[in-house]
Amino acid sequence: MRGSIFGPRVLLRRLREVMAEPISAQARLDKIVATIAANMVAEVCSVYVLRADGVLELFATEGLNRTAVHKAALKVGEGLVGTIADAATLLNLPDAQAHPAFAYLPETGEEVYHSFLGVPILRAGRTLGVLVVQNRARKSYSDEEEEALQTTAMIIAEMIASGELATLAATPATGLDLARPQHLPGVALSDGVGLGHVVLHEPRVVVTNLIAEDPEKEVRRLDAAIAKLRLSVDDMIERGEVAHHGEHRDVLEAYRMFAYDRGWARRMEEAIVRSGLTAEAAVERVQSDTRARMQRQTDPYLRERLHDFDDLTFRLLRELMGRDDRKTQLPDNAIVVARNMGAAELLDYDRTRIRGLVLEEGAPTSHVAIVARALNIATVGQVPNAVSLAEPGDAIIVDGEAGLVHLRPPGDVESAYADKVRFRARRQERFRRLRNKPAVTRDGVEISLNINAGLVFDLPHLDESGADGIGLFRTELQFMIASAFPRMSEQQQLYGKVLDGAGARPVTFRSLDIGGDKVLPYLTRAVAEENPAMGWRAIRLGLDRPALLRTQVRALLKAAAGRHLRLMFPMVSEVDEFRRGREIVERELRFLAGHGYEPPKKLQLGAMIEVPALLFELDELLEEVDFVSVGSNDLFQFMFAADRGNAMITDRFDPLAPSFLRALGTIAEKARHAGKGATLCGELAGRPLAAMALIGIGFRSISMTPASVGPVKAMVRALDVAALEAAMTPALARATDRSLRGLLEGFAHEHDVPLT
Repeated sequence: MRGSIFGPRVLLRRLREVMAEPISAQARLDKIVATIAANMVAEVCSVYVLRADGVLELFATEGLNRTAVHKAALKVGEGLVGTIADAATLLNLPDAQAHPAFAYLPETGEEVYHSFLGVPILRAGRTLGVLVVQNRARKSYSDEEEEALQTTAMIIAEMIASGELATLAATPATGLDLARPQHLPGVALSDGVGLGHVVLHEPRVVVTNLIAEDPEKEVRRLDAAIAKLRLSVDDMIERGEVAHHGEHRDVLEAYRMFAYDRGWARRMEEAIVRSGLTAEAAVERVQSDTRARMQRQTDPYLRERLHDFDDLTFRLLRELMGRDDRKTQLPDNAIVVARNMGAAELLDYDRTRIRGLVLEEGAPTSHVAIVARALNIATVGQVPNAVSLAEPGDAIIVDGEAGLVHLRPPGDVESAYADKVRFRARRQERFRRLRNKPAVTRDGVEISLNINAGLVFDLPHLDESGADGIGLFRTELQFMIASAFPRMSEQQQLYGKVLDGAGARPVTFRSLDIGGDKVLPYLTRAVAEENPAMGWRAIRLGLDRPALLRTQVRALLKAAAGRHLRLMFPMVSEVDEFRRGREIVERELRFLAGHGYEPPKKLQLGAMIEVPALLFELDELLEEVDFVSVGSNDLFQFMFAADRGNAMITDRFDPLAPSFLRALGTIAEKARHAGKGATLCGELAGRPLAAMALIGIGFRSISMTPASVGPVKAMVRALDVAALEAAMTPALARATDRSLRGLLEGFAHEHDVPLT
């Protein structure tokens, strides 16, 4: 190839002229392939575009039979073109017909050509098509020719993304892959249905100027932007709140290593010098190539590093373009799509405009999922490639009940979900009519329905839902959304507002449950933990760092002056841990009394039962506590040795299994005999079918998300507890089934107990 005359820069200049001509999309594409063929001294240049049905259709060619355009097609994975699309990597072959993947298309007349160079047409890591050149002579194409073809593919990718080629497909109704409807399964994190339009949490920076007028100037711009990026990363890591050592520091240092990677910078510089790209286009080119490779890695560590790489790329593009796209103006019906985000980042958005949240990661117990449920935002997590597949403004539906996302949904799907939203609104109105009615079963059993909360804006949900009180107030949320440890006065102010908002209704505060997946960046850890869910967390951390627990206890006692205070300790593994926690409370009571502070009018201390070992100390525990509360999420995962954040086993075990229900029933029975209250406040309580099972084994107090109170109350008011116990008791005694789910569903159907 005559690099000095026909190099990538000359090709790009000629293609820019073609792109500026006022001609049809097909004519433009025909001119592009002719220009590439002439520049690269290739006898054939062809463009295949990926349709929505997974077929690569020949859209333009110079050298093959023109009659094959919009007729010749290959499936992804079929032939050399399909292999390139499937693997998202180039093929450079001196004799294409000798390759085992070669597929002969008689209509094209390509049998006389031997050498073959094909590159994927990529955009944001997605394959949109394949660009190919061929020659009769058997030869390997040079590195410069590979570079030229890959660079040219970027221009064609923008043509496809713009929709300019959409009407040219042989089956226009099918459309191109970029605009194709996507049905994306995930994991339901927060109930509800949201219809709206995509807002990317990290908005994709759209690069429109691809071709450099002055490559040396572009290299200087890139170097300056990289220097600024590195300074900003250094500043972020050295800031006071994250400067100390710990697990988070190791993560940030790995992030800094990427920013200082000379190989990354060199690849971008080479893309400018060799291909004549602008600095922005070079950054996007290297990101797209790297993302396509890393997405196909199975190593979870490497895939996790892809998020770091993406974030750095977006930061670098913003430096180059001199803007900050993070402050997005939300539409009225925004669906936020993100790889992942923290609870504080979600709270930064205008909550009145958000209809849903889609995450590539996320688990039911992640911070952002907890906050999303508190805000009643329909949320689906573990949706692969959601960010790459979505474009800003795309129509999207989030089904937080079924754990599904419909991206660019067809009209009939959108209509069906609009009906579903209207049905849910009517159902919510029915539940609102129950708000002031008691949760009493048909045979006169009173059930206390409470809500789980953690922030001040949860308080209106007490009245809206008609709940009896707050069965679990997660005090750690205040700590998770703060940039530094909240002062005692700040804690006292929050707890006072919560008690004021609840009025005469009871509030059960849980002492700090941090550690595990709830990491505070300003709290250092002595060592990294391989299994933090069973490590240094909750009461264990509080007893080892008594100043933290004492500060919180003192704030609670001062906020509850003259009022009723209920406080429970999480993750208690043995009775002695509860005793030590109680001693801290008693010490703080003595301190406040000695300084003239008014104590609570009534103080009750309890323990959360989340660790199976405590099941074998129940009698001793119930002698010490005023009440117990079951954290069914952790108790379930520890009993079945099943990480609840692991998508591989999320559905493997059923919480309505006889073994688990027997354990829960034992807690309820022993608490009743001891005259102590027992509440269950895990995810189980918010599902009408599971709540019915809990009532059947003896629970008379349960706590759930505010949105679940209405459906559960409707179930309670239609339930005959005596009949339910009669059905469940023999089934629990036999325990021949893996789950009682079928039996319970049959009972509900037979006795007209609503479960939705």
